[in-house]
Amino acid sequence: MAMNLLTTIKGSMLDGFFPKGWDLAKFDRICSRPPSAAGKREKWWNKKFRPVPCDTLADFDTYMGHEIALQIKQARDAEQKIIFILPVGPMGMYRWAVFFLKEWGVPCDHVYGFNMDEWSDAQGRTLPANDPGAFQNAMEQAFYGPLGKLTVPAAQRNFATQKNLPAYPQKIGELRSAGARLVTVFGVGRVCHIAFWEPHFAEEFDSVAEWKRQTHRLGARLHPLTIEQNAITSFKSRTTLIPAYANTIGPGLFLTSDYVIGGCDGTLGRGMMWQGMSFWLTLHHEPTPWIPSSFMPTLAGKLFYLKELEGPLVAECN
Repeated sequence: MAMNLLTTIKGSMLDGFFPKGWDLAKFDRICSRPPSAAGKREKWWNKKFRPVPCDTLADFDTYMGHEIALQIKQARDAEQKIIFILPVGPMGMYRWAVFFLKEWGVPCDHVYGFNMDEWSDAQGRTLPANDPGAFQNAMEQAFYGPLGKLTVPAAQRNFATQKNLPAYPQKIGELRSAGARLVTVFGVGRVCHIAFWEPHFAEEFDSVAEWKRQTHRLGARLHPLTIEQNAITSFKSRTTLIPAYANTIGPGLFLTSDYVIGGCDGTLGRGMMWQGMSFWLTLHHEPTPWIPSSFMPTLAGKLFYLKELEGPLVAECN
């Protein structure tokens, strides 16, 4: 008999750790596919969705930044307002979005930015805006500030605070009613979340339709793997700095997008990675609330990813 997580999980400390709706045996079958199958289209993909492999992190940052800038430019050329739901992770693309917008001389006064999430406590109270770990601070430093005189007006920058996040649905709705286009930029979490909309939330809803109606959540309870992912990627392994909760948008916003720009860059060097399984499930598991990112290929857009995430996802000591 094979000795692995599937055969040894019962009675272990991991028994009950993963979201209840996760079929680990199915996950394993999907992740055992060869790298050549990564870009194979599934029947539920939107006809205008496609994954874009990138050989290097430099390519990834540049391509994704160009895509963001291009959407802003095209909206400008069409004299159309554009709404962006924006992540803090991945981040390298913002440098290139700024570069292209400056090269093209594109003012961003037609852009409305909505940060998709922010660290919080259980009541939805967030970190101070200037805290080094605050997503608002990260966005000001990486995108809004470097744009200089071309930047998005301060009144059109929205952050997921306790007061402002509940206003997102109305604000975005009014802009869309006036003809604005909605673009969601996203990364994929270790547990396949979009923003901080976690897979275990699925247990709370009686139907997929009800789950899809959820626009946001204050003080969302984060999965331990989400906290550890962020400890590795953003806090230099210092888990103690990370809140256990976050404010986040929900599928009632990100699944209404006209276009999506996704990114998976979760490699760590020396053959190590944290995002290989998440990448494969996003593309090749049929859509389910237990895997929020599995819905993203049902929308028009692109998912940029580091080719290394294709695998093969096999055991290798490093």
